[in-house]
Amino acid sequence: MIEPHGGKLINRLVDKRRLTHIRKSDIPRIEVCDDIILDIEKIAIGAYSPLTGFMNRDELDSVIRAMRLESGEVWTIPIFLPISTQQKKSLLKGSEAIICDTNGADIALIKIDDIYTYDKSRWTKSVYGTDSIRHPGVKRLTELEDYFAGGKISLITRPSFEFERVNISPAATRSMIKERGYKTITGFQTRNVPHRAHEYLQKIALSVTDAILIHPIIGWKKPGDFVPDAIIEAYKVLIDNYYPKETVIFAGLATAMRYAGPREAVFHAIIRKNYGCTHFVVGRDHAGVGDFYGKYDAHRIFDILPKLGIVPLLLKGPYFCKRCDAVVNEDICPHPGRYHIEISGTIVRRLLSEGRSIPRELIRPEVARVLKKFIKRAFV
Repeated sequence: MIEPHGGKLINRLVDKRRLTHIRKSDIPRIEVCDDIILDIEKIAIGAYSPLTGFMNRDELDSVIRAMRLESGEVWTIPIFLPISTQQKKSLLKGSEAIICDTNGADIALIKIDDIYTYDKSRWTKSVYGTDSIRHPGVKRLTELEDYFAGGKISLITRPSFEFERVNISPAATRSMIKERGYKTITGFQTRNVPHRAHEYLQKIALSVTDAILIHPIIGWKKPGDFVPDAIIEAYKVLIDNYYPKETVIFAGLATAMRYAGPREAVFHAIIRKNYGCTHFVVGRDHAGVGDFYGKYDAHRIFDILPKLGIVPLLLKGPYFCKRCDAVVNEDICPHPGRYHIEISGTIVRRLLSEGRSIPRELIRPEVARVLKKFIKRAFV
């Protein structure tokens, strides 16, 4: 089986012998939002291997500047713990703190090794390629206060999610891959309900590997994106009707979208490597938003980085061709653009929000029927 990134699947669960002492001790508490809690869980269960905690300033700077951890491993997205000015007053380097959720529940212990600030303009221009607040990732970062804390974390309580049934750990997917005897498996990232273009890409992957891990984001997304239950139900009906069931693992990835385009494509590949995937689909404008990235910028970034240990399947963007009467891409279709029907999550969302029917060239009728149930609550 493919090794996790860095060679070891990280497991950061708190030592139970320390739990009583921690809860009785008078140590500072850091209250965080749900997105940070999702990152904590992903660190603790090994989804972000080889990370063992939140980045200190040197590590964050290395990732922003060079797309590397200080150890030399490729890593493209900062994983950070924002703290308020008030919280900073109670924290000391070398000390411990409890990270809790907004209800006051203890989530994790952090051993703080750094408290720092960082130039947000430099950060956003390097990671997102822009400092425009039209970009949702830039907007979120600029709204944070200016301080961050770094240090190793240990999970006290694994948070409970609304969609816990699909929030499968890397250890669990690796066990499933081994039990089913897959030699190769492709990871597929999405934040959308399944349309015909995604089905086309997934079936290309199934034609070259033994199986596919369909792994949609069920964490924070920008306003207008699909809610998790619409995605989960839509995929269930698609898989039940159109896929050999023994070749599919379906799970949700409970983390936030960053909309960081090429850098996030690499981040997504690394995560799926940790989940046991040998291949990873990188499509058109992967993790893009608006007009901030070129159509195939996310393909080109893999050419400038060392081999990641997972094979990127760099696939062209599909469309429906009325002359071919099929979903195709520019490499296999000879017909001019007047015969093409674009397929995208944006178009599906627009048609659904306008109450219009969705053509079968864009989406399977069974999936369209599922989405109609969500018409009043389909989007974030």
